[in-house]
Amino acid sequence: MTSVQPILDKAIAGDRIGPDEGLALLESRDLAAIGDAADRITRRLYPGAIRTYNIDRNINYSNVCSAVCDFCAFFRTHRDPEAYVLSRDELMAKVAETVELGGDQILMQGGLHPELPLEWYEDLLRDLKHAFPNVNIHAFSPPELHHFTKVAKLPIRDVLRRLKEAGLGSIPGGGAEILVDRVRRAITRGKVLSDGWLDVMRHWHELGGISTATMMFGHVESLAERIEHLDRLRSLQDATHGFVAFICWTLQPANTDLAHLRPAGSFEYLKTQAVARIYLDNFPHIQASWVTQGLRVGQLALHFGADDMGSLMIEENVVAEAGTVHHLTLDEIRRAIEELGFVARQRDVRYRCVDPDLERRAIEANRHRTAFGGPTGVSIAAPAVEPG
Repeated sequence: MTSVQPILDKAIAGDRIGPDEGLALLESRDLAAIGDAADRITRRLYPGAIRTYNIDRNINYSNVCSAVCDFCAFFRTHRDPEAYVLSRDELMAKVAETVELGGDQILMQGGLHPELPLEWYEDLLRDLKHAFPNVNIHAFSPPELHHFTKVAKLPIRDVLRRLKEAGLGSIPGGGAEILVDRVRRAITRGKVLSDGWLDVMRHWHELGGISTATMMFGHVESLAERIEHLDRLRSLQDATHGFVAFICWTLQPANTDLAHLRPAGSFEYLKTQAVARIYLDNFPHIQASWVTQGLRVGQLALHFGADDMGSLMIEENVVAEAGTVHHLTLDEIRRAIEELGFVARQRDVRYRCVDPDLERRAIEANRHRTAFGGPTGVSIAAPAVEPG
């Protein structure tokens, strides 16, 4: 097998690699060399000892969705008896608990609800910002936002501007899956295609907003299509510079319509994340996905291109009935970072370290909750959308 070391040497030197070179890396079995190159790039970008994590809560304001995704066990039709839309009081209580545990952000996502008007989302944002002015609202994936344009009959830029004025702080990268239409048509129906997903992000960035980007892999895509996904993200980042981080994870097929597929393992996860760090040379941060991979592989990801351990995630509901279940407390996340010789620091959505006093209070609050049997470090099922 041809050595990929010349490609890795090129990337380590700071030169951009092309799609054919990225594909060669994904096709390689030399995990050690690829991981080492990704780690060296990360250490060049972040030579200090700090590696970060975040405290947030994934609030699914509704499970109603008009799209059908073969990988999702969470959605319900609006006539299903299990369909719900959280009340304002329930939402406020969840945010209040997050703040008590040291969180400064909520990750708020739902399905493509066919009946909620744009004004409902604007009112929700205003109410949240009024009650919690210091909490960043990281909300509404591109498929949701594209859906809002259909309900409101407005251009995406107008929708985004209105939501931003109402209090939307940043956009999660959920619903990307693989940004290749062949793949999207094979596993989803009624959901925005690749150009539409990217267009939402482009307009948001042009309005001064920031967002994350994601990739869910290990299903019906080819390795070349994984690279096409990364290449499209890199091209948009060249134009807008609005992405702050990239997160990838493997499909968790249990209890979904893709349950017949063999799950991708840790080898494939670590290699793909490392290649993403190498390929996405204009992305400032790579976030590990302990949510899907478990504590030890999530920890190892910090040597395979990641500089962030991800979020404590006080709550995650998207596919609570599917995937591998992991339990992590804040102390376990911090310990995972520190065992590798790094300094664990809590950060905000822009990857700035929070005030040390806030961090200390968060550690104490989470330890108290854990000691008294509260939900900190809850059971979290591997999600079908962005975990952080």
